[in-house]
Amino acid sequence: MATIHPTAVVHLSARLADDVQIGPYCIIGANVEIGSGTTLGAHVIIEENTSIGKNNTIYHGVVLGAPPQDRKFKNEQTFLRVGDDNLIREYVTIHRASGEGQSTVIGNNNFLMAYVHIGHNCVVGNGVVMANSVGVSGHCEIADGANLGGMTGIHQFTRIGTLAMVGGMSRIVRDVPPFMIVEGHPAEVRGVNLVGLRRAGIPEATRTTLRTACRWMFLADMNVSQAIERIRAELEMSAELEHLIEFMLQIREGRNGRYLDRPSRK
Repeated sequence: MATIHPTAVVHLSARLADDVQIGPYCIIGANVEIGSGTTLGAHVIIEENTSIGKNNTIYHGVVLGAPPQDRKFKNEQTFLRVGDDNLIREYVTIHRASGEGQSTVIGNNNFLMAYVHIGHNCVVGNGVVMANSVGVSGHCEIADGANLGGMTGIHQFTRIGTLAMVGGMSRIVRDVPPFMIVEGHPAEVRGVNLVGLRRAGIPEATRTTLRTACRWMFLADMNVSQAIERIRAELEMSAELEHLIEFMLQIREGRNGRYLDRPSRK
């Protein structure tokens, strides 16, 4: 049987693995599922239609699966799905989705520090780090390995690319390209996340070509369309470089970004 503190309140429809630990004054709502090895600290609230995977550590004051902060929400059936091996620190809030049958999704092995908020219909990948007080608005996508500095605010419908790093206190109102460091108010590309790439095992040759691509795309006197043409002509292609180009082409096709709008200064 799960270990449940006598002050906790657990709905009869909740499904808890045998080794789950529920701390003092927790509230577990209807149709909640919690996987093996997961631990809840004191005063954690898990609201209805939330599923939590294995080996998650959830600190006190966390609220998961609360209704979305969305005026269009009319109490339709929506969900929050949390994966495995996540570390969720004090007072994090993650809302379930808006729209019948929709889900907010959190992947595996993420580190969400104190006071992080993730809004409705967001999708967070694996290995993401969000420092204290990051605010993620609804419908955002945070790709694998992204690192978000403290007190960063992210506008709705924004994408943060794979292994991107966002400096603390940045205002993110446009898509952040993969592998890049962005920072500022509003944020600008400052360079390549070389430390993150090295830790992820990306070869040195690929890191070098990404640095060149970054210089041509975001820092040189050419627009991104010109930069992509030059990259394909002059650089040795890799999966990472192809991914960066595809991301930027999606922006050109109407995604959320301003990087392609910068005219050439030649």
